[in-house]
Amino acid sequence: MSTGYSAAVPDDTALIDLLGALAYGELTAFDRLADDARMAPTLSGRAALCEMAAVEIGHYRLLANRIIDLGAIPEEAMAPFVPALDGFHEMTSPSTWLEGLVKAYVGDGLARDFYREIAALLDVETRDLILESLDSTAHSEFAVDRVRRAIAADHRVGGRLALWGRRLMGEALSQAQRVAADRDALTALLAGGVDRPGMDLAALGRMFNRLTERHAERMTELGLSA
Repeated sequence: MSTGYSAAVPDDTALIDLLGALAYGELTAFDRLADDARMAPTLSGRAALCEMAAVEIGHYRLLANRIIDLGAIPEEAMAPFVPALDGFHEMTSPSTWLEGLVKAYVGDGLARDFYREIAALLDVETRDLILESLDSTAHSEFAVDRVRRAIAADHRVGGRLALWGRRLMGEALSQAQRVAADRDALTALLAGGVDRPGMDLAALGRMFNRLTERHAERMTELGLSA
């Protein structure tokens, strides 16, 4: 599907901003999955989330190393994104094991889709690095299986989790818009310029429409209504 914009090499400021946001996202994902693992009803479920957390810290290291290669300090690159991402997680702290799984699949999926959209604006080398750091196949298979099992056992669970998924959607989109708007370098990356095409307002609108459509698809895969 054509996105209506073309790839280019970003300047270091924009790239460090983008990698900093991604790196902090992976770091918080590690923290959250490790915490959520303690709510698992079985040891196998706990082990699965711990394995997911290990993958996330591996992604964080990949991104942090790239930030260092660019001559920046990972902690400084991540710092501007702490308020937005921490605010999102505070507003969407799961109270049950199943809510944690839906968040890992739906909430993280929305954030990953957002960064994939930005990655499409970049050169091949940078895009490949970002896509590698966004791999979440294990999250998808495990979360879908466990949530569908729970709904099959008690259909009332589906209604509660559908409401939770809608809440995650609203908060994740707000976070994505805040991250894009709060950093001039990322705004410039999205908007492009004379020598580096980006997205106009219409393309930005189509991007957020795609994010909404993918959210609906994930909800369907979980057996929930969007």
